[in-house]
Amino acid sequence: MAVNHLSRRDFLVNTASLAKGSLLVLSAPAILTACREASESARNEAAFTVFSNEEAAELTAIAARIIPSDDTPGATEAGVIYFLDNIFGEPQREPQLVMLRDGLRELGLQVATETGAAYFHELTEAQQDDLLAQNENTPFFATMRYLTIAGTFSLPEYGGNQNKIGYQIIGFEDRGAWAAPYGYYDADYMEKGE
Repeated sequence: MAVNHLSRRDFLVNTASLAKGSLLVLSAPAILTACREASESARNEAAFTVFSNEEAAELTAIAARIIPSDDTPGATEAGVIYFLDNIFGEPQREPQLVMLRDGLRELGLQVATETGAAYFHELTEAQQDDLLAQNENTPFFATMRYLTIAGTFSLPEYGGNQNKIGYQIIGFEDRGAWAAPYGYYDADYMEKGE
């Protein structure tokens, strides 16, 4: 498997318009809080606070098509569904939750009329991809894409990016930024070529 090495700057530039069209945009503290709570929920295999099991299965399947599990783990392994459950558990996000559920309901109707299946998560990956491509410009899909990426690539110390899955996906090596020697003598060290 070829690993694409991507600098942090390149990644941020490529995702600058990530929230465009989303039903909500989160601040960094909101993402960090949700990640921390999501990590605890996933560790404890807690029941969902906002979503029914059916909704969770549908949203998990959608997130899994946005960042699929293939040569590397994806959104499912990163615990994105717990991140979503925590984000939409905030009382001030009730209007966005209603709109998300409306979008999920519309997708469910599309699933039933176009495939005859009862649920999105029951479809083949090709069918799922086709339906999501048809909905790519909707606020529902924009929101799911934004939150899936936020939940997958957030800092592990804040509960996102469980097991550093996001780092594996982008080929980022998580190691210290500094190499020995440390301190005021670095310039002298470099000058001597040691």
